[in-house]
Amino acid sequence: MPVLPSWLAEPLWVQFEALLPVRPLYDPAHPLGCHRRRVPDRIVFDKLLQVLRFGCSYEAIADTTCSATAIRTRRDEWANLGIFAQLKQIALDACDRIVGLLLEDLAVDGCITKAPGGGEMAGPSPVDRRKLGMKRSLLVEGYGIPLGRVLAPANRNDSPLLAPTLDLLDDLGPLPEDITVHLDAGYDSGKTRTLLDGRGLTGEIARKGIKAPVQATQRWHIERTNAWHNAFYRLARCYERRARVVEAFFDLTDAIIAVRSLIRRSWVTHRWDGRSDRRR
Repeated sequence: MPVLPSWLAEPLWVQFEALLPVRPLYDPAHPLGCHRRRVPDRIVFDKLLQVLRFGCSYEAIADTTCSATAIRTRRDEWANLGIFAQLKQIALDACDRIVGLLLEDLAVDGCITKAPGGGEMAGPSPVDRRKLGMKRSLLVEGYGIPLGRVLAPANRNDSPLLAPTLDLLDDLGPLPEDITVHLDAGYDSGKTRTLLDGRGLTGEIARKGIKAPVQATQRWHIERTNAWHNAFYRLARCYERRARVVEAFFDLTDAIIAVRSLIRRSWVTHRWDGRSDRRR
């Protein structure tokens, strides 16, 4: 069974391949002028998708076509070049151009996941008997497409992470004049309201002491996006120790979510070659 359906995996790979630098088939630095063939990028890309989706180790997913060392080496090479971040940005731009991003209604929320491998983003989790965990402060638009995130140890509170999360809006270009930010009761404080007022944003903040379903408003979109992220088990139980690698996996996941949403939403409004007769 494929990790992703072909209607989703193929567009991702075509765009990802276009971002890759040209590499020779053989290593030109080899003293004898010969060397083993370079593992095809498509094989490594598919292996990374398997690691991301199933959460397995690199050794468990390696086979005769690609070793665990090759997967890790190519992963680091692509992460250092910023290719995963570029892929995510291209997917967001495509969503904005074709169906439009709902930037009038934003939502921010924190989510704690496990990080048993420790590393730069790990800290004692207050909800898991101080086992190592990681927190992400996620920013989504009105439909739930992730716009960015701030990663921190699990023992960081949500409120101090709000300002750096909202700083991600500076990378989105022109924004609507009236923006409403939907927050849960964990952000119900005068400091949060002062922060939003200083940025010219309207806050829709749940009140402490009132049951959540009564005041859920537009926050259910970000809860759904957190569930989408946690469906990729490498993010729900992260063994990566370096922040750059974790960010790369999140960028790849955000690109998958954005392209999947784009295909499903544009199915009823657009036509293209190879379009399925039924909605995915």
